[in-house]
Amino acid sequence: MSHVLIVDDEESICWGLERLLTETGHEVSVAASAEEAFNTVARRRPDLVVLDVRLPGMDGLTAMQHLTELAGPVPIVVVTAFGNLQVAVTAMQNGAFDYLAKPFDLEQAATVIDRALAHRAGDKLTPAAPMPVGLGQELLGTSAAMQEVFKRIALVAPTGASVLITGESGTGKELVARAIHRHSALADRPFVPVHLAALSPTLIESELFGHVRGAFTGAEGSRQGILELADQGTVFFDEAGDIPPNVQVKLLRVLEQHEVTPVGSAQSRTTAFRVIAATNRDLKDDYAGFSLRRDLYFRLAAFEIELPPLRARVEDIPFLANHFLARIQRSGQSATRFTRAALEELCRRSWPGNVRQLRHAVEHGALLARGQEIDLEHLPPPMDAPSPKCAAGELATAVRDWAEQRLGEPATKNGLYESFLTQVEPPLFKAVLHSTFQNHSAAADVLGIHRATLRKKLRERHDTP
Repeated sequence: MSHVLIVDDEESICWGLERLLTETGHEVSVAASAEEAFNTVARRRPDLVVLDVRLPGMDGLTAMQHLTELAGPVPIVVVTAFGNLQVAVTAMQNGAFDYLAKPFDLEQAATVIDRALAHRAGDKLTPAAPMPVGLGQELLGTSAAMQEVFKRIALVAPTGASVLITGESGTGKELVARAIHRHSALADRPFVPVHLAALSPTLIESELFGHVRGAFTGAEGSRQGILELADQGTVFFDEAGDIPPNVQVKLLRVLEQHEVTPVGSAQSRTTAFRVIAATNRDLKDDYAGFSLRRDLYFRLAAFEIELPPLRARVEDIPFLANHFLARIQRSGQSATRFTRAALEELCRRSWPGNVRQLRHAVEHGALLARGQEIDLEHLPPPMDAPSPKCAAGELATAVRDWAEQRLGEPATKNGLYESFLTQVEPPLFKAVLHSTFQNHSAAADVLGIHRATLRKKLRERHDTP
């Protein structure tokens, strides 16, 4: 039996976690402030601390160091409803085992707590290496989906592992890459973005690997390639799915051997750099179709970060819109604020261009408002993705055909509705859970059902992710 200390001033969170842990055989202590937690730890050392960031008096991030000094290397799970990238980085830098964003499912919390207790039993905890704290251009969002992104950045940044960032155009993949570099040990070294689709197909090898004099027509002198210039730094491959097949073999050799061979040369040059790649395509499907080598895919995707589309984090839209408006105001333009109707309209749109499109819409509205409130008439026309009317029609036809086929079978007498739900609910739930990053509360909101109903249906369908 383990002793778990919960430090949170929100009674409902404490009640839920205490009930969860006591039912699984753990002993639980509860503290509503950091100062109360110190007194509890002084009386009895916990095996695990679940610590909220926002507390009355001393905040949770500051309290982490004091708790470690009092209790030794105890695993700490940080909980917050107001996290950003800096909070995630600081928590991991201070030695947090994991990071939970409110609202969270108790099942999710139980999984993290079990892992933390198992880790305590098998390994000694060591604080993460110090990382630079300057954020520069910030990733923004308060949604659970973005909290997961922040946590994954904080986890991978100090490791040196190669990272694959996936997500639709306009979601901020390069911002994530720059944040990983900025919070790594290579922060003072070059960050070299390579936009592969923009490179000339005939010169891409020369651009990446360099060339020697006379290697091809027009090569009047030797030139270092991008990969050699990035030595000891970070290379960011944007749109990694566009790497030509003839370049993939050479790039794989560079990544495995840490050597670059310029075009026209037989001599290799030693180089070492971290690789971060990004794509808006499914590279797993690509390598199945031989677009991307399987070995190169796995070399690029040692750790993956998936960025949610803006439509999957609607709660962030007012926050982002007001942030962009404030930035416009700082640049000297005189837009004031959004009307309620304008913000509601922004939240209704599907934003196929994601955060980039939202920023442009705010800039458009500020110009037209000319110092007044930004209202509906100041917003640009929606540029939403085409409505899937054809797909909806095809779905209706498929349902009708399925029903007619089943009704024509002699064995079909009753239970047709339940049989239909058994067929359609699992893929529906799987798609929604994927879009909400496995957050059951958010998925239930999207589906329009209660979270308990969703959990019950997942258990019944044996399709719990």
